Amino acid sequence: MLGPPGAGKGTQARRLSERLGVAHIASGDLLRNAARAGTAIGLKAKELMDRGQLVPDEMVLKLIGARLHKDDAQKGFILDGFPRSPAQAQALGAMLRAAGWAIDRVVALSVPDDEIVQRNAGRRTCRNCGASFHVVFDPPHVAGKCDKCGGELFQRADDKEDTVRARLKVYEESTRPLVDYYAQQGSLARVNGLGKTDDILKRILKALAAPKQTAGTSAATR
Repeated sequence: MLGPPGAGKGTQARRLSERLGVAHIASGDLLRNAARAGTAIGLKAKELMDRGQLVPDEMVLKLIGARLHKDDAQKGFILDGFPRSPAQAQALGAMLRAAGWAIDRVVALSVPDDEIVQRNAGRRTCRNCGASFHVVFDPPHVAGKCDKCGGELFQRADDKEDTVRARLKVYEESTRPLVDYYAQQGSLARVNGLGKTDDILKRILKALAAPKQTAGTSAATR
């Protein structure tokens, strides 16, 4: 799943995981879990993410590689938030080939920057269980409290407006070239990321069912 921060990659990846019965592997979750565990990689990653910067390739690849070898990923997986640069994509490709795997399809969600800022700035996360809410689109039943466990909701440092805009700049410079990279391989499907989550999921499923494009082109799904 490709797209700017806040495009809905996590939401759609989780729904696809349930629909298709494959593992959902989110690089952000792996990094935050490592940070909560107090590992060296996790603490350094948190420092970088709080500034809106990308985590070095070798750090992310180490976590992704370990996650791909768990039992639930052996029948398939959805990568969410990784790769984020052509260099990471090439390293991922080499890692997958070594394991006898390959990427079937790359879905790129398209969402305007102003919408991205609104989505991220309103997001609130539970300190206890990690559940996510939104003050406008998906508010909790009780302000500041998690519906699932009653934990305190807070705004992550990387969801603040200044940090979101910094992340969008990094995305433009480092990650958007991935769209061209995978389009050249013929595995890219562009999907409109605006609208109701059910409608977006239908567009993604349609894109996944469509034949792959010839190298150098990409499918556009409304």
